[in-house]
Amino acid sequence: MHELVPKAAAIAILVNPDNIASESIVKMVKEAGDGVGRSLVVVTGSSDREIESAYATVIERGAGGLIVAADAIFNERREQIVALSARHAIPAIYEWREFVDLGGLMSYGSSVTDEFRQVGIYAGRILKGENPADLPVQQPTKFELVVNLKTAKTLGLEVPTAILLRADEVIE
Repeated sequence: MHELVPKAAAIAILVNPDNIASESIVKMVKEAGDGVGRSLVVVTGSSDREIESAYATVIERGAGGLIVAADAIFNERREQIVALSARHAIPAIYEWREFVDLGGLMSYGSSVTDEFRQVGIYAGRILKGENPADLPVQQPTKFELVVNLKTAKTLGLEVPTAILLRADEVIE
């Protein structure tokens, strides 16, 4: 987001206040923002109405971009969130590519498909008799950057070449 909207003084982050990881996510993003001279606007939401209100706060506080934290609540409401980003012309980055497939601007995160595949493999191993306690904890190993140039054009953004070169997929 820092590279995409270099003139934005503030970046917002949308977190679910009911997610216990939200506090640590905000702390990490704030530290990253401090490192590049950006202030952070924290907005919260866990319902349709709260998410709409969060977008109003992003606009009111003049944030130049939005990071949507990874959360099941946001994934369930991805159509609403992508539509709100478009309606308010807010450049947003999401955790999963499924947001970009719906018209979101950009995503960086693990592959949900790969994660579900691994869950299926583990379920099969357990059903064949392996003890779950003996299975190693898995972490995502594949992360993908997906950029939607159609959305960037609609927002009047020129995606820097450095981002396009790092992208695993560019939707034109």
